[in-house]
Parts: sequence; structure tokens; C-alpha cells
Amino acid sequence: MQHSSEASSIESACIAPLPKPRLATTLTNVLDVQSTWLVAAVSLLWLSATTGLYPLLLPDEGRYVGIAWHMLSTGQYAVPMLDGLPFFHKPPLFYWLTALSLSVFGVNEWAARLVSVGGAVLTITVLFWFLKNYVNTRIALLAALILMSSPLLFGASHYANMDMTVGGLVTATIVALAVAALGYEQHGQYRTALLTAYAVAAAAFLTKGLIGIVIPGGVIFFWLLWRRRYDTMRRLLWLPGIAIFLLLALPWMYAMQQRYGGFFDYFIVNQHLQRFTGKSFNNAQAVWFYAPVLLGLMLPWSLKLWRLADRAYWRNLQHQRIRSLMLIWLLFVLVFFSLPNSKLVGYILPAIAPFAYFVAEAWAPRLAGTSGARSLRMLGSFLAISLSICIAAAMVMVAWPQPGTKALALNLKSYYGPSDKIVMLERYRYDLPFYLGAGKSIFVVSDWDDPELQSTDNWRRELYDAGRFDPVAAANLLINKQGLLRKLCNDRVVDLWLMGQHDSPTRYPYLQGWVPDLQDGKLRVWHVPAGAPLTFCAEMPKDVQE
Repeated sequence: MQHSSEASSIESACIAPLPKPRLATTLTNVLDVQSTWLVAAVSLLWLSATTGLYPLLLPDEGRYVGIAWHMLSTGQYAVPMLDGLPFFHKPPLFYWLTALSLSVFGVNEWAARLVSVGGAVLTITVLFWFLKNYVNTRIALLAALILMSSPLLFGASHYANMDMTVGGLVTATIVALAVAALGYEQHGQYRTALLTAYAVAAAAFLTKGLIGIVIPGGVIFFWLLWRRRYDTMRRLLWLPGIAIFLLLALPWMYAMQQRYGGFFDYFIVNQHLQRFTGKSFNNAQAVWFYAPVLLGLMLPWSLKLWRLADRAYWRNLQHQRIRSLMLIWLLFVLVFFSLPNSKLVGYILPAIAPFAYFVAEAWAPRLAGTSGARSLRMLGSFLAISLSICIAAAMVMVAWPQPGTKALALNLKSYYGPSDKIVMLERYRYDLPFYLGAGKSIFVVSDWDDPELQSTDNWRRELYDAGRFDPVAAANLLINKQGLLRKLCNDRVVDLWLMGQHDSPTRYPYLQGWVPDLQDGKLRVWHVPAGAPLTFCAEMPKDVQE
């Protein structure tokens, strides 16, 4: 008991206000009471300046933005639809926010990526506010600059998928829970922060599912366990907060389960548990994958982490509670996402806030010491290098955009009629509906009876799984080669536009000799006007012609 009392006394001493720095810097002088809003505004302007300069990237941006655009164009927001089929890989909040952005700012790449920019700005702003209030302004500002200029966060903010959005929400949830815990331990007001934490956790859950609660819950649990704050644990399990979470998070899931009987099993078991524990999903990586990813994509800032090897740093009792929170936060995210076989770079985004904190805390004392001028010059050099990497990456994306259908779709748009239909051969091109502006489902030709299909993790499996929730629509949209021949050889009441590759005629012999009406790179489009059967149809089997 005496040891526990002494530990509490030391911990209380660690949160005493810090003395004013010996050397004020220009960076800290410009900050005032509105500094948090200033950081948010600068982050927003910097990160959003180049997000609209290049086409959507495939597959993720085409898929997720396409679903949001479908919601906006049809006015149907409850069910995420991929080619008119229910798509339940992810919850709907990202789609709702992106649809809102598209409706306000227009159907363009800048608006499509704005939600990811918002997630990045949230990460920077929340961390800055937290460190400014619980550590000091200098470390807060350094951490914000590190995050704002880091290639990892910059790239994630320029990529329209759920990772940056859920990263920002997870960061906000952890901070809100930590503020609530510290408030309770200091016998202060804590329930507003706790209520905020539960509400933001619900938003994180509605963005990417269970990690929205597992990551914040795990971080705070182990932090309090390390500090033996069992009473604080009990206080954070607050029934009104749990009720708020359930009220926000469950209605959509309940509605989907009522409408689609297999929803819960697919969404929770298949897309969460099996994806976490299984080995049949794409992007298999070694267990150590995220260590080089984090260190490499946080360059040049990660070069300063060597200072953490100093034992004096860890013996310093100042900010001990915050330092332990950040350490557990960083390690928990790294370990958690290293366990699954399938790994993507974006999964590690919830770890960049504590990473930035450690770099900032190791560097900040030198800005205030006798070597402050030299350290400030080095800080400027690191900042210039980091910003240059980000700008160079954006320029590369503009100069050498990844393959997509934008150019072809914009050309096709001038010929495409209101009743026309698209037929995609052997591949679903996610970005075409967005750029074509046609809110109609597309026929997709493939071997949908392939026994290997269910063991894959690609566009065919996505459409196949979506079709299981609406078999009638799937039977009409997901067709095989025989089904395509029927559409070509029966009386066609609408114009068809067949989209394939330059080598498609080798798999569809009747296309040989047809001159593509449109082409771009390897993409080809053949126009089949409505009307009588084509000449080759007479040679087809009778069941095709009927």
C-alpha cells in the first residue's frame, strides 16, 4: 500500500505544470488561444491542395467512391451498392460522408478524397490539442508538424478509402478516453469527454467495423492495467455511454439483418473474424511488415527515434502518464495488425499519432537548450525534406497517373444514351460509373460458376458475394459468355457498349474484325446498336438465339 501511495504521488507530480521554456521560439510565439483551430486550418489547406490533381486509383478509390456516388445518384443511402448489388465489406459512414462531399463540392476527385483529408486533419488536430493541454505547446506543435508533413499521413489523406478516416476517429476516441480517465483521477469533470469517446467510437465502428472499438478499448485497457487504475477502468464502463454507442451503431446493422438474412454472419464472421484469422485473403505479409513501413514512410522524422534509446529519457518522470499511454498505444496497434496474415499499409495509420509524439518529445528539449538555434535549423531541414517528398509524390501521380477509365469514360459520355447499357468483359472497372455519370448497373461477363471463385479475394469474389444478397439482380447482371451471346443475338431493345481489353477478341472470336469505336491504352469499347440480331448469330446454337 505504501508503494502504491508513493507511485501515486510521483505520478501526480509528473502532471504539474511545466516551467516556461528558457528559449522562446518563433514557432511557439505565433500560437494563441486559437492555436488548435489554426493547426486544423493549416492542415486542411496543405493536405487538400493537391488531392484533386489525378484520377481515382484502382481498385479501392474506384470501389468506395463509386458506391458513394451511386448513393448520391439514386438517392438510396441505406444499402451500399456495388454495381447494383448489396456490398457489405464495410459499414456505411464513409460512403455517407463522401456522398455528402460530392453533393456539396461536385462530382470530382477533390470532393471524393475530402473525407480522407478530414480524417488526417482530425488526427493532427486532436493530437495537438491533447499534447498542448497535457504536455506542453512546444511538443504539441512539433508533433503536429511531424504528422502534417509525414509522407505516410500525406499519402493516406490523398487516398479515398476508410483507413485515414477510421485512423482519425480511433485517435479521437483514444484521446477522449484518456482525457476522461485523467479527469476522473484528478477528481475533475470527466463525463463529457467519456460521452464524446463513446459517440466517436460509434462513428469509428460505422466507418470500418470492430477495430473502431477494439483498438481504443485495447489501448486504454492496457494503459490503465499498467498503471493499476482498476477503479478508473470501472468508471469508463459507463452505462449512458454504452447506450449512446448502441443507439448510434446498431440501428443500421439491425436494419440490414432484417432486410438481408445472412448479413450479420457475413459482416461480422466473414469480414471481421475470418479476415483477421484466415490465410486466404490477399496481401499476405510477414509479421514484421509494419516496422519498416512505419519507419520508412515516416522519414525523415524516424531518423530521430534513436534518441529514445537513452535511458535517461525513460527515467525522466515528467509526462510519465502520457508517455506510457503513447507507448502502449503504439505497441498495441503494431502488434494487433501484425497478427493477421493479410496486411495493408493503411492499417497502421492509428499508430502515427504516438509515433509523432515520441519523435517530438525526444527533440523538443534541444530546441529549448543551449543548442536551440542548431536544433531549429535541423528541424527546418527535416521539414523541408519531408514536404519535398510529399510534393514530389503528388507530382509523380500527376505526371504518371495509374491506369483507369477516366479518359475513355469522358469520351464515351458524349455518345452514351440514357437507355444504353454497358457490358464489361472479364473485369469490373470500378471507376467507370463515377466518370461516366450513369447511375445504372452494368453487365459483367465472367465464369461465375468457376469452383475456384470462392477461394479468391478479388473483384469477382466481391461481386459474387454481393450477388448472394440479391440473387435476382445478380442473375441479370453477372452473366457468362453464353449469356452475353443471348444479349447480342436476341432482339436488342437498347444499345450495348462492350468494354474490354485489346486482346478481348482472342476470348470472344466474334469480336475479331470489329473495329473498336473507342480506345484508350489497352482499353477498347465496341458499340452494338439496338436492332436485329448480328450476322454471326445465325451460326450460334439454337438456345442462344432464343
